[in-house]
Amino acid sequence: MKHSFPGSTLPAVAVHVTSAGIVQLLDSEVATGFPITENGREIMAYEPFESHEHDHAVKNHHEHSHEKKHGHDFHNHSHHHEHGHNHAHGQAVHCGCAASCTAGQAAPRPVSGNWPKGQAVFYIDSMDCPVEVNDIKSVLSRIEGIRNLDFQLASRTLSIDADREIVEKSIAAIRKAGYAPERITTGDTETGSPRNEERAWRYWLALAIACVVEILHVVSGDIMATEIGGMILSVVAIWLSGFSTYRKGLAALLGLRLNINALMTVAVTGAFLIGQWPEAAMVMALYAIAELIEARSIDRARNAIRNLLDLTPPTAEIRDETGTWNAVPVKNVTLNATIRVRPGERIPLDGTVTGGAGTVDQSPVTGESVPVDKKPGDSVFAGTINESGTLEFCVTALSDDTVVARIIRAVEEAQEASAPTQRFVDRFAAVYTPLIFLFALCVAVATPFLFGWTWLQALYKALVMLVIACPCALVIATPVTVVSGLASAARRGILMKGGIYLEEARNIRVVALDKTGTITEGKPRLLDTKIISENFPENDILDWAAGLADSSGHPVSRAIASGLNRTARAVSGFTDLPGRGVSGTIEGHSLIMGNHRLIEEKGLCRPDVHRLLLEYERQGYTVTVLASGREVLAVFAVADTIKATSREALAALKRKGIVTVMLTGDNETTAKTIADEAGIENVRGNLLPAEKLDAVRELQKQYGKTAMIGDGINDAPALAHADTGIAMGDAGTDIAMEAADVVIMNDNLRRIPQMIDLSASTYSILWQNILIALGIKLVFFALALFGPATMWMAVFADTGASLLVLLNGLRVLRK
Repeated sequence: MKHSFPGSTLPAVAVHVTSAGIVQLLDSEVATGFPITENGREIMAYEPFESHEHDHAVKNHHEHSHEKKHGHDFHNHSHHHEHGHNHAHGQAVHCGCAASCTAGQAAPRPVSGNWPKGQAVFYIDSMDCPVEVNDIKSVLSRIEGIRNLDFQLASRTLSIDADREIVEKSIAAIRKAGYAPERITTGDTETGSPRNEERAWRYWLALAIACVVEILHVVSGDIMATEIGGMILSVVAIWLSGFSTYRKGLAALLGLRLNINALMTVAVTGAFLIGQWPEAAMVMALYAIAELIEARSIDRARNAIRNLLDLTPPTAEIRDETGTWNAVPVKNVTLNATIRVRPGERIPLDGTVTGGAGTVDQSPVTGESVPVDKKPGDSVFAGTINESGTLEFCVTALSDDTVVARIIRAVEEAQEASAPTQRFVDRFAAVYTPLIFLFALCVAVATPFLFGWTWLQALYKALVMLVIACPCALVIATPVTVVSGLASAARRGILMKGGIYLEEARNIRVVALDKTGTITEGKPRLLDTKIISENFPENDILDWAAGLADSSGHPVSRAIASGLNRTARAVSGFTDLPGRGVSGTIEGHSLIMGNHRLIEEKGLCRPDVHRLLLEYERQGYTVTVLASGREVLAVFAVADTIKATSREALAALKRKGIVTVMLTGDNETTAKTIADEAGIENVRGNLLPAEKLDAVRELQKQYGKTAMIGDGINDAPALAHADTGIAMGDAGTDIAMEAADVVIMNDNLRRIPQMIDLSASTYSILWQNILIALGIKLVFFALALFGPATMWMAVFADTGASLLVLLNGLRVLRK
């Protein structure tokens, strides 16, 4: 999906929307079997599915390896896999996290999200971590005809793109695997609210019964009545806490899928059959409670960024046609409505200031704690705080389309992206579980012959190993850490489009930077104007310059238009010349307006003009020349200032041993002046977009992992090719934002070293979690095989390791 931000200078993030801010839907002629909504209204009723073709082969969604995306659209990873292949997740490994006890056909569940047409959307309450996704994926991989799957863990939803018959077959397969998908209908209720409270009382009741059974077993001895009563209570406890696990475990065994539900089903059943029914009941109850805690912990990490929504007030004070101010629900406010915000109030929607002046705290959106002055013409964002002055602004985005809402959707989509370490762990776990199952079987069969154990002892030790072997801690070790890291980055105004960029930022060895808008403020001022031609009236020349400059979005052009402050004349045939300037026709005159290089290429740079341009450049000015097809008409000298944060950020990168290089389309002399002031030694000027791309390739060969930071159209090719493309979100163009992998929402270069530090911390915690999970299991494996390990110890080893890695992963939120 693809977003742009109408009425805002901030970038479109991660969700695919047209330039007008409308959700870009797939195959509008295709009917789904279920209602689909757009902007809160139903746009498609229940109709038969129709087949439609895609450019891709039959896919299975969610892995999206995030290989480099040369020239890709902003966040254009669609999460696809080929069906029927051995994808990175391999055989499903299911931990049964917070399994739902709901069975049967569920009532339709409302949803407010935007989903592509031609897809049926289902809510699956027990799908709350990657192992459930892998399990469902494994089940659906056997069904032909599925065009695309889209798993959204943040909302626990699955979208299936297929004909109606295939969708029904897929849902039947998911139910057979032990899950309870619920059809989603239109409405205002958010998905992703798990029924933890419904399950919790069952699990705690099961634990209480299991404790009673254990006490009876210890104090009653061999009294038959007590034994029978204990067995019955054990069955009740196992049913209360493990019904869903048993259901999915049996389905997995029948389908020859060895996941954690299968392990727990075999272990608990085996323990019960060999007379260890108190331990069987206790293990299942403790396992269910631990899984419930894990699910809540994962939700805390995954939904941390959604707390931003709580900052948006529920009502807005709008002016009606009579001029009266009325408080109305934010969801009822329309575009172009006028809203008033008093000092101390939160801004409810995005908009452009039309009246008043004030100071706004934008830290919830940009991560920058310094308040920003606002005046007419400036943008304001939902969730920010008006600290002083009364502001009136025109609404430019609806409540579901604000910058904050899109940031949240962007992070949620990034959370679905598998980081390299996560893909490695998934592949490892896919092999690990069957091997452990086979090893436990060997222990049960071979140890009576090798060590002289009784068959009952060997079977008990094998069952203990199955419980210890649960790969849940290993599988959740990575996603909870990566999700926490993405949320932590977003809180600082660093929007990362996938876990791969968070994990790999620590490896950056060289940072290439554009000059204007990246190192400098990107808000240059027109300081001098020289009229060269005597063949046209000065007023005409200046009006022509204002017309061309006003038609361009480049910061230098905006500075010229603002500095001339003249009525811009109409331009026809306007063309952007990336890296050079612009061209167009005004009142029948073909004109060009651009840099020194453009004039040289056109053969219009006379010696006197050349000397004038060099003099300006030596003084650090950026020079723009207006020319006709025959002569230079005027020269405009513009100066920019370095951002206050640039020197500090570049010095921090240098301390980390990271090389910094300036790549700019500006002239060498001006570029060198700015670079010296910023502390950059390596400077390359007069670069066209293709030459910036070549420079990035050279840096990759010379240094290795390369990051490119830019904000303009001419930076897009280099941003797309760099190992990590970073766009400046405040002053940047949509094209630059789409080509980049990371967006700095507040244009503060200090976020770059902070991002690298966060990447290093996240990676360190990732491997800490993996070592914790494997280390604890190895210790208890040894105890189970050669020592006194019991099922009690086994379940504590499994759940303890899981909780440890969860708590350790959540530490990233505080980084």
